[in-house]
Amino acid sequence: MTALNQPGILLALPAASRYQLWKLAGDAPAVRAALARLHQWADGEQVVVCIGQPVADLLGVQVPGLRNFPAITGPQGPLALTPHALCLWLRGNDRGDVLRLSREAAALLAPAFSREKVVDCFRHGWNGKDAVRDLTGYEDGTENPKDDDAVHAAIADGMGPGLDGGSYFAVQQWQHDMDAFARMSALQKDHMIGRRLSDNEELDDAPASAHVKRTAQESFSPEAFILRRNMPWWKVQPDGSDAVGAIFAGFGRSFDAFEAQMRRMAGEEDGIADGLFQMSNPITNAYYWCPPMLDDRVDLRALGL
Repeated sequence: MTALNQPGILLALPAASRYQLWKLAGDAPAVRAALARLHQWADGEQVVVCIGQPVADLLGVQVPGLRNFPAITGPQGPLALTPHALCLWLRGNDRGDVLRLSREAAALLAPAFSREKVVDCFRHGWNGKDAVRDLTGYEDGTENPKDDDAVHAAIADGMGPGLDGGSYFAVQQWQHDMDAFARMSALQKDHMIGRRLSDNEELDDAPASAHVKRTAQESFSPEAFILRRNMPWWKVQPDGSDAVGAIFAGFGRSFDAFEAQMRRMAGEEDGIADGLFQMSNPITNAYYWCPPMLDDRVDLRALGL
């Protein structure tokens, strides 16, 4: 049976990627025309297409399960709500591949969409198979579901044509305070994550605030499994300093599992915030719907196209 999902969702992380975030700049006919061009171009592998609620609103359609990011307050205040009309996750073997895709996308989407933000990402500490590392050095993705479990966690089914094979995508740009991280002792760092940096073993005596304990997917009711495709980002500031962090990219069969995890991380359940907030904070937060595939093209029937 031919897979209905955009293949880039389940493939291993690329060496380089770019998140292009777009806002609406045209009326409904112009947006439909641009999406029709995108439909002909995007392959779902090098270019994963992610639709935001503003597009559905403009076109006057309701995509089941698609909504905006909710209001959540973390230890540093309310999480920023940063909805975008469209997100393209561009994936390549090197930065040149990503640049070419970026230019092609810009030509296709103008003038209906205006590029609002770009975040360049890279793979770090890859083990050659299924795990990478955050810029803190800790392994990322240890508890990711694999194979059939990954498909079940990330890909919707039982919703009907034009929806089956889709995915609900939570994207956050976390900015790290690496100076704060450097001031922590080795034990403090391990307790923040809930694993030992040296061997990635989970710590039985980690505090309740440890990230591993806050987000243990099987500890929720119902269980909250999502497929994470996180990658580090790095930007040189005008003064020459480095801004760094991670793009959290969580694919689910709905937004429910991610939202349960995020609310617990923020401390809504018991007042205990995730240890990650000691050295990082999400500066952007958005939800998207990733359409399925049909005949090797992104299926936009749910948008009325």
